[in-house]
Amino acid sequence: MTLSREESESKSLIDSIHSSLQTFTNQDDLSNAFKDFSLIQYYAISSNSLFILHPISSLLLCCTNLKSLSHGKQLHTHIIKLGFEQSLVLVPKLITFYSTFGHLGDAHIITENSNVVHSLPWNLLISAYVKNGLSGKAIFAYKQMVGMGIRPDNFTYPSVLKACGDELELEFGMEIHRSIETRVDLDWCLFVHNALLAMYGKCGRVDIARRLFDNMPERDIISWNSIITGYASKSMWKEAFELFERLRLANVQLNIITWNTIAGGYVQTGNCKGALGLISQMKYRGAYVDPVAIVIGLAACSRIGSFKVGREIHGYAIRSHYDLVDSVRNALITMYARCLDLRRSYFLFRSTETKNLVTWNSMIGGYAQFDQYEEASFIFREMVASGFEPNYVTIASILPLCARVANLQHGKELHCYIVKRGEFQEYLLPWNSLVDMYSKSGKISEARGLFNSMKEKDEVTYTSLIAGLGMQGEGHAAIELFEEMNKRGVKPDHIAMVAVLSACSHSGLVSEGEMLFEKMINVYKINHRMEHFACMADLFGRAGLLRRAVKLITEMPFSASPAMWATLIGACRIHGNTDIGEWAAEKLLEMKPENSGYYVLIANMYAAAGCWSKLAYVRKLMRDFGVRKAPGCTWIDVGNGFHPFVVGDTTNTYVLEIYQLLHGLSKHMNEAGYIACYDLMFGDESFEEYTA
Repeated sequence: MTLSREESESKSLIDSIHSSLQTFTNQDDLSNAFKDFSLIQYYAISSNSLFILHPISSLLLCCTNLKSLSHGKQLHTHIIKLGFEQSLVLVPKLITFYSTFGHLGDAHIITENSNVVHSLPWNLLISAYVKNGLSGKAIFAYKQMVGMGIRPDNFTYPSVLKACGDELELEFGMEIHRSIETRVDLDWCLFVHNALLAMYGKCGRVDIARRLFDNMPERDIISWNSIITGYASKSMWKEAFELFERLRLANVQLNIITWNTIAGGYVQTGNCKGALGLISQMKYRGAYVDPVAIVIGLAACSRIGSFKVGREIHGYAIRSHYDLVDSVRNALITMYARCLDLRRSYFLFRSTETKNLVTWNSMIGGYAQFDQYEEASFIFREMVASGFEPNYVTIASILPLCARVANLQHGKELHCYIVKRGEFQEYLLPWNSLVDMYSKSGKISEARGLFNSMKEKDEVTYTSLIAGLGMQGEGHAAIELFEEMNKRGVKPDHIAMVAVLSACSHSGLVSEGEMLFEKMINVYKINHRMEHFACMADLFGRAGLLRRAVKLITEMPFSASPAMWATLIGACRIHGNTDIGEWAAEKLLEMKPENSGYYVLIANMYAAAGCWSKLAYVRKLMRDFGVRKAPGCTWIDVGNGFHPFVVGDTTNTYVLEIYQLLHGLSKHMNEAGYIACYDLMFGDESFEEYTA
């Protein structure tokens, strides 16, 4: 097009001002840029308004980058007045501008009212919806786009497939996949295939994702991450680990997503040392160790009690300024608590200015794990007073405490709370904790009723009730429930085997216990652990089969623990076999245990047998090792919390009332025919001091 002399001069002047405008926009100086725009607008109107198109484009981009909504809207008004609202240059920039501010409704109106028959505006809109977590609207926009006859391209598909994955729209995702395969006008695109992998992985169809992955002519780290993450989401860790090893051999540059996914998988499968080793490799190779990796490392330390490594990770978090990130701080609280440093855990908890529910749960869980009843109760009540509503994790931490301190009333209150909170229905954890609480509190009928009312049960549900039945001496019922568990396809784990073997032990079911023990490897595919041998030793010991217990302990592939020797000693005392008991006592004393209960057990055995010189020797050992018998302690719920009640304590405000009640209970026991074995009540004080 030939310009007149006047138009050429105006264009030259506008170009000069446009250059100045661009300088101001590059300097983020919107005020002066708009002054230049006013000049451009004046000269363009007096000549050719098309000259103003590119300055508007530059200015609109600047408004977007500087996030100036008011200036951008003002500019949009000028665009409409000038009749440029259908410009192929400006429509995409307007969509991007409004999307930047989250005004997706305005962006959608501009897109659907545009006469631009091109995929670009729709691609920008669909992508914006996905980025803002509105995947459902992204899918709607895609359908609208196709309905208007606009063909998607290789930039459309990745966004809409991500939306399908986020919304778990498998059928529609497969429909899009089929449409892609029929498009002869589209070249093979790595981005589209990666999006398909991710979509199928999120929708749980890792089988289709794997076929796609295996047939891809080219792969990048995103391809590998997508398939590995897909397996991880289904807990198919064996396949995920195999692909990870292939990835390392392929010399593909790993990124933080790969490292974190596999490290997290190691923790979930119990390979905590492997997880820590992987994080160490990340640092060695110069990979970016983000807060997620730190949390995974701390979780690994928590599970295996690796205090030293946990502190090293804490130091790294401080140096990286990640120690104040909520997830990292909460993981630190948990790590120190599980590594027996409750003091440091509590310090971190108190120094956290803005606590969230996970912070409170971490501290409550730390105290609950080590039976710190009073402290856990105090934190729980403080949490509620601070306006936080307990979630299913909180409830699962507190309920076991209710069972341990026989605070059934508090447990029932929490049961009511769970029922009222409808959202708890989808979580098994609080319901399993309720079954466990009622079982451990001796309320088997309530535990059974709750168990039967549960629509879904897992191995924890069954194990809790089996353990409860065992503690109440209902061994046959426990075995029946264990068999029902297997018939219903719920696979028992090593903890379930401990529960059922313990039930056999408490009920004297020797042959049944032996049969279950033998079936562990061949039928249930569970390897024998120390705790299973301990259950069998207890089973034989309670039944008086002491030589079989000795044979088991001496021939098992583990070194006997102090607790196992103590079990045998207790059985020898009950059945009056001092010879084996003395041999077991020698084995136990060789280990120089710090637990005063073991020495008391040995002393009681000697006292029962009348071996006073040996009893005196044990007392001398206790003095030499600095071991003192811990005073008997129980917990009572008074008013607003749990309180300890220690033998011989005279500092309690209600000491007279407490001992009067204790005296009354002793009287009722005597009237019922109970005869205390005073000669076995070995300690530094006599029983008469507390019953006189």
